[in-house]
Amino acid sequence: MHWEESTKNKMLHLQLPTDPRWVNIAEMNLEEILVDHAYCEQKAASSCISLIVNFHEFDELVEILTTVVAEEWSHFERVLDQIKKRGYKLGKPRKDEYVIKLSEFVKKGGSREDQLVEHLLMNALIEARSCERFKLLSKNILAEELKKFYYELMVSEAGHYVNFIELARKYKNEEKVNTRWKEWLAYEAEVIRNLEIRDDRMH
Repeated sequence: MHWEESTKNKMLHLQLPTDPRWVNIAEMNLEEILVDHAYCEQKAASSCISLIVNFHEFDELVEILTTVVAEEWSHFERVLDQIKKRGYKLGKPRKDEYVIKLSEFVKKGGSREDQLVEHLLMNALIEARSCERFKLLSKNILAEELKKFYYELMVSEAGHYVNFIELARKYKNEEKVNTRWKEWLAYEAEVIRNLEIRDDRMH
């Protein structure tokens, strides 16, 4: 059985697992991966801040995402520590083709709740893919310190994924959310299938 089929749906319902070659490529280009990872954490914090600002009338959203912002920024600081410890430099942010492609799938218009749910599901998907990749790194990277580091981040990202999904189901009919979530998963699989495996990208 091909690796895609044998591992399908085991990673937070992702429809297409990461190509196993990615871990080896990432490890051989650790500085580039850590730099990109740092900016991914910064963008995750910024995305949550944007949701809080743009959908401030949703009290539970504000409360939950305020905590997520703090956690994502803490992750950014922790990745910076790993960069500095190895004598690397932060460098410039990179164009995130993965997130750009996902943003193209966000439905426009509808009610405030409709708009919010679209962004919550996109963020849930990014967290799910990050969680999957952190798990791969925690199991396969050679450096013991980084194994532990990525395991801890994997657990945290899984919690953020749950936060986004549960919030979406709070603000819109659960059946409709689940149907749309399946559409997002199918779309994301095609995005992953068509993206080049890069040695300088976390996604």
